[in-house]
This record gives sequence, structure tokens and C-alpha cells, in this order.
Amino acid sequence: MLLEEHLDGIDKGIKSIILNVAEKSKEIQKAFFSHNMLAGTKNVYGEQQLELDKFADKLVLSAMENSEMVKNLASEEQSEIVQIVKCKGDYGVVVDPLDGVSCVKTNLSVGTILGVFDEGAVLEKGKKMDAAMYVLYGPLTSLVYTAKDGVHEFVLNPKNKFELRAENIKIPEKGKLYGSGGFRREWPKKHLEFIERLHKEKYKLRFSGSFTADFQQILSYGGVFSYPATKSYPNGKLRLLFECNPVSFITKHAGGDSTNGKKSILEIKPEKISQRTPIYVGGKKETELAEKILK
Repeated sequence: MLLEEHLDGIDKGIKSIILNVAEKSKEIQKAFFSHNMLAGTKNVYGEQQLELDKFADKLVLSAMENSEMVKNLASEEQSEIVQIVKCKGDYGVVVDPLDGVSCVKTNLSVGTILGVFDEGAVLEKGKKMDAAMYVLYGPLTSLVYTAKDGVHEFVLNPKNKFELRAENIKIPEKGKLYGSGGFRREWPKKHLEFIERLHKEKYKLRFSGSFTADFQQILSYGGVFSYPATKSYPNGKLRLLFECNPVSFITKHAGGDSTNGKKSILEIKPEKISQRTPIYVGGKKETELAEKILK
């Protein structure tokens, strides 16, 4: 089954948004060869941008305009919320156009992450999200989405169409993978205690530096991904709107959970688009353990 067929029956606006991003993702995938140099600019966080960062951001904005459904767009590459004037809908979208950009140089997998609200606002709790998706550019280009009806994965086939690979995905309960960002020497004592507990239970480390790719492993095999508060990033490093909320929303609908160590990621009310948060996301028993130790 192809993606457009699988989306039949869901909200028409969400369907249009997902299909338009899917189409633009094909252009992003092809651009890895031609847009892999530094752009000579920095984003709102002071990070060096690749040409591909800016190119992907431009393509995602184009996808939102083409859908004619999106009123407000918050992008990790933009300092302000973008208001799209010519639209027939009232949707709000949050997006990380190119997650894991540091992995491009070494040819590791990176992704595009997106979340959708059907009421136009973007500074909302993640639990109010109506759909989320990510595209992973790896050996295969894959697309994972949920619109509250399960989590489903598609892969780009030789005919340049997204074809169903797995339906109603659930995070395996017996999986034992973990990843953790940040320097070990900067980890808080409680986070170190959590990781040592995983070691005692024979969890295996898997960490690439691309949130999308690292989460895909958890979705496929089970376990937990984490990026704690550290000395360098006391509020966490990953962005609440663009990375943590959409992935946490997908996790919820795959039978898992997420937390910042105190409460669900999806319960955090964003105060600004650049907000960061610590995150523990994956299986329920792992996130419950994280909260038990960190609280």
C-alpha cells in the first residue's frame, strides 16, 4: 500500500500536509550530494548552518504553502513564527527541517521531524498535537507518521513512491538499547545513576548524534533514548517544539512514553519557540525508571 492510500480517511488537512512534506523530502534526499558545504551563516541558536539546512527549511516552507492548510509555521531554522497568508486552513506546524546535521559529513543518517496542530497555534502542549511524522534519510529513506491511529512506517521504493513497510508499530517491551547525549563528565549524578542501572540490566549503548536515527532504533528494538540536563546545557539540549514533542507524540501512540525527569514531555507548556528540555523517551518501564530516579 502506498502512503496516499494509507492516508485515506484521515483529516484532509493533515493528509495534505503529510503528503506535501513527503514529496519535498525526496528533494532533500537528493540534495545531500549538492548542498553539503557550510552556508557561512548561523541559526538562531548560534550554530553553523549547512547549505542543506537552509535548503531543507525552504523546501518545508514550500510544502506548507503548497498544502494551503497551514496558517502558522515554527521552524528550528527561523527565529520567529512564520505566518502563511495564502491558506485555506487553520493548522499550526512545528518542524526541524534537518535533524542531526553534524552527521552529514560522516554520511550517517539524519532526518526531518514535524508536528501538526489542527487549531493553528504552535506554542501548545505536545498532548494537543493531532499528528506527527519524521523522515529518516538512511540506507533507505523512510517515513514514520501517526495521526492518532497508530504508528506506521513507509519506505521510498525504486518507483519513488512511499510504500508501507510496517503498520501499527509498538515499541518492543523487552528491548534493551539505550542512547544518551552529552559528555559523561557533565551528567548530573541522578542521570549517571540511571545509566548505571541500565548497565546492570545489560542494556547496550547505541548513539549516533542524530535524534531521528537514534529514536528509530528504540522504535524498532525497544529501550530508551535520553539527553539529560548537563553543565553545558542546564535546560537540556534538544528543542521542545521541533524535536521532543513530535517524537514524544509518536512514542505515545507506539505504546511508549516520555519524560523530562519530572513529568511527561507532552505536558510541558512551551513559553518560546527556542525552548529546550531534558528528555527520556522510549519504553514505559524505562521512562518510569528515569522518573523514579530523577525525582
